[in-house]
Amino acid sequence: MTDTQSPAKAVASQSSGRSALQHLLKGERPYMLYVAFAIMLIVFSLASPWFLSIDNFLNIGRQTTLVSIIAVGMTFVIISRQIDLSVASTLALSGMSASLAMAFVANNWVVGAVAGLGTGALIGLLNGVLTTRLEIPSFLVTLGTLSGARGLALMVTNTKPVIITNEYYFAIFGEGSVLGIPAPILWTLGVTIAGILLLHYSVYGRRVYAAGGNPTAALYSGVHIKQVTTLAFVLTGTLAGLASLILSARSHAARPDVVQGMELDVIASVILGGCSLFGGRGFVLGTLLGSLIIGTLNNGLVLLGVSSSLQLVIKGAIIVAAVAFTRR
Repeated sequence: MTDTQSPAKAVASQSSGRSALQHLLKGERPYMLYVAFAIMLIVFSLASPWFLSIDNFLNIGRQTTLVSIIAVGMTFVIISRQIDLSVASTLALSGMSASLAMAFVANNWVVGAVAGLGTGALIGLLNGVLTTRLEIPSFLVTLGTLSGARGLALMVTNTKPVIITNEYYFAIFGEGSVLGIPAPILWTLGVTIAGILLLHYSVYGRRVYAAGGNPTAALYSGVHIKQVTTLAFVLTGTLAGLASLILSARSHAARPDVVQGMELDVIASVILGGCSLFGGRGFVLGTLLGSLIIGTLNNGLVLLGVSSSLQLVIKGAIIVAAVAFTRR
């Protein structure tokens, strides 16, 4: 009986046979990401005596929490050949929902968490349904919800912040720690591990790759592309809701004007981490590393006293150069 090895297994076999050095010399991910991150650490450690301190690394972890968590969900969306521009506005509206629920319904952290996560999931569901059922490009759909969700967040409290007073809420999402590791970093690790298991070790993850890599073949193979895509948007919206809980717990209040433009850092982290904007390729660990590279770059430039305007120029140039190099 002849051995009929599938094309996917053949490619995997050939890939595993190549050495790490060959990958490195060819500039392939994830090896080049590791090298870029290591070079950045060395440069900033030599330039600033405070960079290598544990407190600074914990600070980088806290600063990148919001982007890292949402970027895990964005990885699913981009692999499925879509994009979500509404994540920052979703975060703002979800935070307002959580704070209002605790202020006027019950001052209970569970109520606030359900309201925040639920709002994010609903916006994600709206994005997914409009994209798949009405066949409107996700760029246009999420551009609309970006504006609508932000406007609604500003409108519900007349642009005023809502104060949060629940101590359990602060401890669980913002200020608590376990073995010296701050709660926001623990949430990032938990979401990353869950994302890795879901994307790389589940049936749904394989369907996401199929939907983004070759939609026609996936459709004829029985993959419900509309359902897979909608769930990716729901996941991203839910994680934006989780990020809103972390941000509002750290600031003890929810504001409707927070994190404007953060969707650009989220998308940059995913693309820098190895995802293709054309779908079908990407991995969660690369996304986390892309987020850490951007966060480390921001932190190092601040320690060196670089002006905020020049920071934007340098960050943009490095991101474009890194993506162009690794896509060659």
